[in-house]
Amino acid sequence: MTVEDVTVLHSRSASGTTSRRTGAGAAGPVTQITDFGGLAVAFDDRVLKPREWTVLQSDWARELLPTLPDGDVLELCAGVGHIGLRAVLGSHRRLLMVDKSGVACRYAGLNAQHARLSRQVDIRCGDMERCLGPEERFALVIADPPWVPSDGCAEHPDDPLHAIDGGADGLELIRTALRVTGAHLLPGGSALLQVAGVDQVAAVERAVDRDAALDLEAVGHRIGEGGAVVHLRRRSL
Repeated sequence: MTVEDVTVLHSRSASGTTSRRTGAGAAGPVTQITDFGGLAVAFDDRVLKPREWTVLQSDWARELLPTLPDGDVLELCAGVGHIGLRAVLGSHRRLLMVDKSGVACRYAGLNAQHARLSRQVDIRCGDMERCLGPEERFALVIADPPWVPSDGCAEHPDDPLHAIDGGADGLELIRTALRVTGAHLLPGGSALLQVAGVDQVAAVERAVDRDAALDLEAVGHRIGEGGAVVHLRRRSL
């Protein structure tokens, strides 16, 4: 993908607006293209730049998908869609991406178009607790909530605050993602939840152990250079 490709995709999008700068003196954010595990991903500085280490999460999702029951994939706090798109690439699974940022949702749509996945991708823009119907269930949930404690956000001046601020303890949006996952995961399904590191892994393990209503159990985790991913499953069958 090139910036020129993104220009064409923007011209085809329903929003009718562009969010890239293609020449000197032009106003607006600069669209950038990054390689994410072989997938070209477009973004700009209004959204969180894809982190290379999170290829770990999409790789793990690709490992799990053949073992899971029939059903769609849900990505919460999807950002520009790179983790979920790479997870379902080459499969027949449908992907529903949810994010609160309108800019991120537009880029997720553009990235789905370029990956030729538009026909199997849906995008909903809004709070994750309000974007799903009570009857909707998913075989795999990928969750990438903000997890930086509020008082640590100043250490990341290049990142949009809305994309990294996890509340006072860094766990506010993680707890929300756990509630949504517990409400919408199919029996036999799995979830992959991104967190900051081993301390937040332990916090997630305690949360699911203490709250039987979630009906989730932590069954493993993997550590990356910039964070960690927790594997959750439905506790009851």
